[in-house]
Amino acid sequence: MSVTIRDVAAYADVSVATVSRLLNGSKAVRTETAERIHQAIEILGFRPNIVGRSLKTSRTMMLGVVIPSLANPVFADTVSGIETETRQEGYTLLFGVSGYDADDEIRAVEALLRYRVDGLVLTVVNPERNAALDLLDASGVPYALVYNQPSRPGTTTVTVDNETAGRMVAESFASFGHHRLAMISGRFSASDRASARRDGFLAGARARGLADPVVLEVDFDSHDLEGALASLFAPEAGAPSAVFCSNDMLAISVIGGLGRLGLRVPEDVSVFGFDGIAVGAHMHPTLATVVQPSREMGREAARQLVGRLNGGLPAGPVILPYTLRSGETVGNACQPSPTVSRAPDHSVQQGKHAP
Repeated sequence: MSVTIRDVAAYADVSVATVSRLLNGSKAVRTETAERIHQAIEILGFRPNIVGRSLKTSRTMMLGVVIPSLANPVFADTVSGIETETRQEGYTLLFGVSGYDADDEIRAVEALLRYRVDGLVLTVVNPERNAALDLLDASGVPYALVYNQPSRPGTTTVTVDNETAGRMVAESFASFGHHRLAMISGRFSASDRASARRDGFLAGARARGLADPVVLEVDFDSHDLEGALASLFAPEAGAPSAVFCSNDMLAISVIGGLGRLGLRVPEDVSVFGFDGIAVGAHMHPTLATVVQPSREMGREAARQLVGRLNGGLPAGPVILPYTLRSGETVGNACQPSPTVSRAPDHSVQQGKHAP
């Protein structure tokens, strides 16, 4: 037999209305009375009827989260921050994964709206022109963006200055004597932040009087990069001595691919990542990277969203600080240009990874 709110009221020797006020947070309840009610709830094992409460308050106390990938630890850190912040407010999270695909973003948002979530935290492909966000705007459901560029007027966006960070990576390479730079990134059409990092990287190289870096796009699920790297480091290509990767997962794959081609990091090629995932600090060599405060970004996005749900206004862009983490994958430029010592072996079965 299930325990009802009347059972809790009887056990705590209070009215049903008093228990309801405490559970709904509609009016203050005296501390001593609240303690008796909480004790009764714990002893009796009472579970509030969320559906019934939502019909009365127009809230489900559920929030949606849409992220591009479950495989990249940076998003796990962000979700942890969201969960930490919203749990203390009494919310439950529901998740959708877009796979860096705009159509799948729409499907994920539509599914979460069917569950009547009160609001969403999302990372989308391109917020400036985005059908999923248009759908949320039309439905009146509040949301906050995390990681995206602040390009949608009136929208709360929690991110870092991706363009300036990209510029600083180029300057870091130049300070080690690197003159031939390259960038390897996931598809820019699938990531506005990768595009901003590229723009900053190119601007930083030009400011140092360097030639424009070679920019190579790969699929976000690329695992075997040896073919692309072999062409990049062909002897006649004027091979780069330093490579900036648009995220750490891609940087780790690049380091592995270079090693299989007989190129050493950093003796032959320096590599810089972006994100600051924990595993990079435990690699050998340790990964040089731009460290984003991913957990705090999640918490801040959640704070902003809960504030909206409680009657606040959109905060607009919230730009959090980043740091450049020195790592052993960056060293002085080698002379002469690095070249591959063997052809790539394509006999290895290809797998998947999602940076």
